[in-house]
Amino acid sequence: MKYQMLLLCSLAFSLLIAELPVQAQSPTFTVLYSFSSIGANLTNDDGADSQSGLILSGNTFYGTAYQGGVAANGAVFRIDPNGSTFTFSNLRSFTATNLPNLTNTDGANPIAGLILSSGTLYGTTQNGGAGGSGIVFSLNTDGSYFSNLYSFTANSAGSDYTNGDGANPASALVLSGNTLYGTAQNGGAGGSGTVYRVNIDGSGFTNLHSFTINSDAPDYTNNDGAYPAGSLMLTGQTLYGMAQRGGPMGNGTVFRVNTDGSGFTNLHSFTFTSSVSPYTNSDGAVPLGNLILSGDKLYGTVPLGGVRGGGVVFSINTDGSDFTNLYNFTATNGPNSTNFDGSQPIAGLLLLNHTLYGAAGLGGTGGNGTIFSLNINGSNFVNLYNFTSTSSASSYTNNDGAVPLGNLILSDDTLYGTTAKGGGSGAGTVFALGLPVPPLSIAFMTGQSVISWPAWGSNFALQATTKLYSGNWSNITDGPPIIGTNYVFTNILKDQAGYFRLEQK
Repeated sequence: MKYQMLLLCSLAFSLLIAELPVQAQSPTFTVLYSFSSIGANLTNDDGADSQSGLILSGNTFYGTAYQGGVAANGAVFRIDPNGSTFTFSNLRSFTATNLPNLTNTDGANPIAGLILSSGTLYGTTQNGGAGGSGIVFSLNTDGSYFSNLYSFTANSAGSDYTNGDGANPASALVLSGNTLYGTAQNGGAGGSGTVYRVNIDGSGFTNLHSFTINSDAPDYTNNDGAYPAGSLMLTGQTLYGMAQRGGPMGNGTVFRVNTDGSGFTNLHSFTFTSSVSPYTNSDGAVPLGNLILSGDKLYGTVPLGGVRGGGVVFSINTDGSDFTNLYNFTATNGPNSTNFDGSQPIAGLLLLNHTLYGAAGLGGTGGNGTIFSLNINGSNFVNLYNFTSTSSASSYTNNDGAVPLGNLILSDDTLYGTTAKGGGSGAGTVFALGLPVPPLSIAFMTGQSVISWPAWGSNFALQATTKLYSGNWSNITDGPPIIGTNYVFTNILKDQAGYFRLEQK
């Protein structure tokens, strides 16, 4: 448990103004696992290029690797704690595919994350299967009982790439009861992807929505969106998601659709970008991630566009109103694509109280991405970690990883995630980032004290006691308001000592 503590001695003074800042601790970064190198044939024992992020069950992490494994088509893995170290297990290596249609029995290239229910993992592969267009699969957490639940059919020949069900799923699934929901990036009646559902036993596949045909490059315009790549978010009987292209201006959409396929609504169309680099606009372009929900507001990221060209963090109401650009990432510069905050946030967000956490895939001081936080109102952006530069464009080796593309998860006071590149062999890493302890400050004024800490420390609660030796700490029951970029608590001075601390929630 992390604490930050101050002593307030409240004696009979009439006016004293003092500022006593406490230095915040730096985040603690740890590489839990570095994927092994892959040769010219892209094979290894464990996998490579993890773009999925992780899920956590108990103390065990599960994830996918897009490449590597014994046939170069990716793997499903788990990492178990073993004292102060972690033990890696390759649960499944996807088998080789057959030319020319990249078909096999079990799928290939899992780019999305997993979900877990009752000891069973569910996921998707972008390629492979009987049609070469990807599959939905299940797998026990010990690696047994792999099942190809559904193989997406082959696309039609020619330029439209249509089929009846979709192709190349690139998103994690969501589960409600015994039904899985997901998106396919391509295929469908318009060749622009689908929203689908399928039962956990593989029965009952239903194409809920086929995105319509879009105009040719470079416009990619239509009415509803095209090429959905991110995961869906389910609440009640409504699914929310994003499509990376399409919409009236061709730069993607935020949409919703009912679980029975009715009521499809384009909630927001991302606007045109400028015609020259860094391709700016007001709201972002080409969303690839997923949405999270808090109350009636959705939060998401867009990797391109925005007023500075490096992508956007945004919020929007579930009815499509009040789209707000919360933060604009800066464009990268120089041969190493560096900046101060990160660029191209592809991963979805994590919400903790009033703070959003996420990853930017590029930029930062090393040019290889950042981990960041900001308040839900867009204030107080903090670059928590910069992934370091890699040795070269061909080997991508470093000590910590590079290009974080998957979602983050939080356990206790630590963020966990994956990188697609970097690490000792350049094939990516699994990492942990301990959240910093916010600094607690106090100022004295006539008859009162003002205690404050940064709003990004929303996972800490203010506690007080008058007798330090008693250990009788009590929470400040009324949550302090956010004023500017800080939580601020005003305390009436009394003729006795007072002790305050922040305790992690």
